[in-house]
Amino acid sequence: MQESIESRLRDLGDFIRDQRRNARLSLRSLSERAGISNPYLSQIERGLRKPSAEILQQIARALAISAETLYVRAGILEPRTDDADVERSILRDRTLSSRQKQALIEVYRSFQRESENDS
Repeated sequence: MQESIESRLRDLGDFIRDQRRNARLSLRSLSERAGISNPYLSQIERGLRKPSAEILQQIARALAISAETLYVRAGILEPRTDDADVERSILRDRTLSSRQKQALIEVYRSFQRESENDS
């Protein structure tokens, strides 16, 4: 069990580091944007600390990524298994026309197919 937690924390830290590097941010820059200390962020990236949901949300906001993604990687949330949730959400949106909804669903499905082909 302990090994699983440590592995999850290392995975989370690696993911945050990769996202930071992809965004071309230094550790210091991300820590400033997220409003957390540089040493604490460094410990998170090395898998030495388990950040709270609030800290993960601050990091996600600073990286312009979904907090849900970090929550899943940290083990706070279970990954979604029902892709139909996305389509149902699109269909329920009252601000979109039927044509716009269909276009969004088509784009979503094409991304899914592309991801399946890359796997």
